[in-house]
Amino acid sequence: MEVAFSAVRRDCPRVGFWSQGSLKRLLLPGVVLLMISYLVLATGFPKTHVSLINYCYYAALAAGFWLAWRFHSGRIFSSLVLLLLADRAVVFFSGGQVEIAGPGLTALEAITFLLPLNFALLALAPERGFLFPAVVLRLVVLFCQSVFVAVICRPLPAAGSHLFRGWLPNPAWLSGTRIPQVSWLALAVTLSLLLARFLRSQKPVDSGSAWALLSAFLALDRGAGGPVSRAFMATAAVMLLISIVETSYLMAYHDDLTNLPSRRAFNAAIAQLEPPYTIAAVDIDHFKKFNDTYGHGTGDQVLRMVAGRLVQVTGYGHPYRVGGEEFTILFPGRSAEQTWEHLELLRALIEHSTFRIRVADRRQAKRGPDRRRVTPGSRWGRPLSETEAGRELSVTVSIGVAQSAGETSPVAEVIEQADQALYRAKANGRNRVEIAGTVRPTRKKRAAAPNRA
Repeated sequence: MEVAFSAVRRDCPRVGFWSQGSLKRLLLPGVVLLMISYLVLATGFPKTHVSLINYCYYAALAAGFWLAWRFHSGRIFSSLVLLLLADRAVVFFSGGQVEIAGPGLTALEAITFLLPLNFALLALAPERGFLFPAVVLRLVVLFCQSVFVAVICRPLPAAGSHLFRGWLPNPAWLSGTRIPQVSWLALAVTLSLLLARFLRSQKPVDSGSAWALLSAFLALDRGAGGPVSRAFMATAAVMLLISIVETSYLMAYHDDLTNLPSRRAFNAAIAQLEPPYTIAAVDIDHFKKFNDTYGHGTGDQVLRMVAGRLVQVTGYGHPYRVGGEEFTILFPGRSAEQTWEHLELLRALIEHSTFRIRVADRRQAKRGPDRRRVTPGSRWGRPLSETEAGRELSVTVSIGVAQSAGETSPVAEVIEQADQALYRAKANGRNRVEIAGTVRPTRKKRAAAPNRA
């Protein structure tokens, strides 16, 4: 079974898809590192400190290799190998000359075409660390590509000297670069792929690979083995190295299922809170019944859907998943009354979001402990009926809100008050927002819709 979401927002204004956190993770530190590299190179720094640049280049590669091995990141390790081989191959076939021609230029054209394709293959392949089959496959692919480059870079007459030229109708379009047009096209396609994967998964390895690939192209366009080229290659290696650190941070402070900050991040955030602030406790209504009826796989999809709505909360709220179907939203510098309107908007947004369960290909489903095919929409491994599979579902949430009482108000007490307000919201009919210390009239229970969990 597979869950397909189609959000229906009635009487709810649109909220932007782009989040500040996503844009920040996409642009940083790639833009900063490239800007620093450009500024340093513009001052003539490499002319007098070539040995320092070479040291930084090899140090970045060594540190990247070590971290990739330590964190079992076969993708980053392979990407660093590709950068190293690309640099050494161009230097070898150009005879160590910065101004390259002949076999060196042919090697440059082939490598700039193959490099983005390899990055794309690494992005599409599942991460398998350093398992023997995965390592052997990567070595075989690299060996075949190395033989191909060696064959087309033979001394004159070189069979591949014009292989990567003339692919587009006007050669003058990119006359100011050594890199052929087809290689720039391959770069654009790969960067688009990495961007799409980043927007979907928010993984730093995708954004880091994109910036590293762009920096490597700038390095190869500047020649082979020179200080400018080495500086950009070192920048590419640093970007991949930082992506490993960011990935380990996300694993520690973010929930893998919903991609929200986890309880550890929540504990770190409340340790830095200063009054005034407001804490909202959010809980999915009847989630256990929903989970038991439609299966844990569908329950996971519900958690992702609710998390996707929580990140759209207005009023400068910061959502966290603190456990199970429980979420918490922090509002620094806000009172409970100031957050009530934003939380009501969030509650209505979740209430009017619907999704439909449909049958998926069971051959692609993972096997459970009893070796049966367990699909996201199955009930304990048993597939749902066609009637159940086609049903359109929606969920609601109850929200309890509490604010800091003063400069010495303990955070633990505010959290406890928010939990008590949440219990009151559930007791008063669920699907509502309750503020601690205030009394709102109990809402009359509405007739439960047959498709409401």
